[in-house]
Amino acid sequence: MDLDFTAGEEEFRRRARDWLAAHVPAEPLPSLETREGFAAHRAWESELAAARWSVVSWPEEYGGQGVDIVKWLVFEEEYFAAGAPGRVSQNGINLLAPTLFDFGTEEQRARVLPPMASGEVIWAQAWSEPESGSDLASLRSTARRTDGGWLISGQKTWSSRAAFADRAFGLFRSGPAGSSTDGSATDSAKPHRGLTYLMFPLDADGVSVRPIGRLDGKPAFAELFLDDVFVPDEDVIGEPGQGWRIAMSTTSNERGLTLRSPGRFVAAADRLVGQWRTHGDPADTALRDRVADAVIGARAYQLFTWANASRFAAGETIGAESSLNKVFWSEYDIALHETALDLLGAEGELTDGGEWAEGYVFSLAGPIYAGTNEIQRDIIAERLLGLPKGRR
Repeated sequence: MDLDFTAGEEEFRRRARDWLAAHVPAEPLPSLETREGFAAHRAWESELAAARWSVVSWPEEYGGQGVDIVKWLVFEEEYFAAGAPGRVSQNGINLLAPTLFDFGTEEQRARVLPPMASGEVIWAQAWSEPESGSDLASLRSTARRTDGGWLISGQKTWSSRAAFADRAFGLFRSGPAGSSTDGSATDSAKPHRGLTYLMFPLDADGVSVRPIGRLDGKPAFAELFLDDVFVPDEDVIGEPGQGWRIAMSTTSNERGLTLRSPGRFVAAADRLVGQWRTHGDPADTALRDRVADAVIGARAYQLFTWANASRFAAGETIGAESSLNKVFWSEYDIALHETALDLLGAEGELTDGGEWAEGYVFSLAGPIYAGTNEIQRDIIAERLLGLPKGRR
């Protein structure tokens, strides 16, 4: 793993830093989980896209700069160091787009990706169902064949961004569990078969969106009720019945680099050190050590990511190892925010700790979304350590 940057990479870093310094809003935008904040973040996505900073790693024809993974990581470091706004297009850019690059058609990429990059179309993630959370293969929402497409019905819940988004993507059962691509039965013991990956608009006939408020009242998620919603064939990703294989590509991106780049945690650890220097008690060595642990954790995650980037650059892929990544960053995020709040004390929740308090509430969801950490540990045990399957 080579940690020395080339002259071209350093020039790219300088350009990114200069642009961000000139354009990042002086005051934080309203929460993107409110209608006002969602609109403000959408406008920020448009500003990023106009300067081709929205999706730097994408090919130029889709709004990117065509840079490699090293420069993408460099940009992420600069983005978070600049205190730039959260990305309201995250679901589309980090989850759906990689799936379209791997499995979509040229027509789909040309139609879907540019408005995604600009923030014109914001995407919601429609995976979970009321009785199908971590066990995604047990989902019951259906897709029935009709002239020119599909009719989807059922219920999705905990759909990220769905309260204000424009479109959604998710899996639907298009044949019996274990069915083949054409819908014929093959092996009922394999529920992962017979699923189809679909994209659909949230304002279509038959779609009802019911926001789910958090404890703070903000609708970070929504339930989706679908009643014979028509989806044209052009919005099927990959082959019908092969949705599970495609979805695993999406979830690997979610668990791996794209959802939580190390720049996010390096910047947060630097902020924490600043808080310690301002508010810390030198005699409190236990808390001092926790701050040090947070810095070490951020650096370790950064180095782990650069090692994976080197593997990508060499043409390798990341499979079950993405579960290691997900368990680490989700638990690290909680520990980081707990340390910050303990350092600031009760008053911090009302003053300069407000950002930390909100971040802490969000971090608690980390071990749940992108596949619960219990499931991730099963994957690590079985696929990386070779342990037998079954509950232990």
